[in-house]
Amino acid sequence: MSQVEKTLVLFKPDAVQRGVVGEILTRFERVGLKIVGTKMIMPSREQYHKHYEDIGQMITRRGEETFNITLDLMTTGPVIAMVFEGVEAVQLVRKLVGPTEPKSAAPGTIRGDYSHMSFVYADAEHKGIPNLIHASGDDEEAAKEVAHWFSDDELYSYAALNEKFTR
Repeated sequence: MSQVEKTLVLFKPDAVQRGVVGEILTRFERVGLKIVGTKMIMPSREQYHKHYEDIGQMITRRGEETFNITLDLMTTGPVIAMVFEGVEAVQLVRKLVGPTEPKSAAPGTIRGDYSHMSFVYADAEHKGIPNLIHASGDDEEAAKEVAHWFSDDELYSYAALNEKFTR
């Protein structure tokens, strides 16, 4: 059964610094996703720790070194945090973004069109992967991430024109 969901997207420092946030944002809006929360912030390492380990379990899955390299990359500049809402929004955003490794991302996905680094290269150079976007992995993760990055009073409910066709 289709359902309307909320999902978190972080435009990472490399997207902000390259000036491609608007182009990427357009892709989410074109498929009918609605922005219900947005802000630019410079998160602390503590906020990222909660995001990447307490919620995402990165240390558990990929190790302390990968976690620290990721945090080093994420703290190079501000991020733009957004909550999108739409029918099956979590899976739709994941499909638009493409896989985490840019080298594996197909042309037509955000990472396939705007980034290119491989895990092998990044690991050999001890660098984070500049892959532009963080997108929630599943419904449960999305709920936790939205609650971590946004308070209830920072999320908005309004009728978008395209909703008359999706409900």
